[in-house]
Amino acid sequence: MGTVSLFADIPDGTTVFIDANPFVYHFIFDPTCGTACTSLLERIERQEIEGFCTPHVLAEVAHRLMTLEACWTFGWSYQGIASRLRQHPNELSQLQTFRQSLLAISQLGLTITAVTDSHVIRAASLSQASGLMTNDAIIAIVMQDHAVTAMASRDTDFDRLPFVTRYAPV
Repeated sequence: MGTVSLFADIPDGTTVFIDANPFVYHFIFDPTCGTACTSLLERIERQEIEGFCTPHVLAEVAHRLMTLEACWTFGWSYQGIASRLRQHPNELSQLQTFRQSLLAISQLGLTITAVTDSHVIRAASLSQASGLMTNDAIIAIVMQDHAVTAMASRDTDFDRLPFVTRYAPV
């Protein structure tokens, strides 16, 4: 099993895979995790630690922030929000915050690495062996390929992997 520590315990100079939830908690100003997530991203921006990520995680961040923004903007329930947005495509043009958040992420100085078909195929095997969902298994495979063992995430599913040291916001 992997080990778990707090974001504040990440040693300077460490390369850390950043999962979607630290970005989301930072941008929504989450009362429980937001401060720790903001501090983590500031450390990356100051180059104290190296942030590492993939486009599929950034797409997950964009989707989550878009749906949350739609709920706040239009007073919609989160349940069924993706379907509701598909039914009201014109409303998407009114959503700006999620795009601004992605631009802010692009300015942090993260290392963004591609996900290949090989990663996806190998992730399917890891999913079966570990019980991880596909996107999480892809993250794990990419981490292995780049010799990254540290991860910033609130997702306890990664604790099943002995090669991951997970750092959590709280």
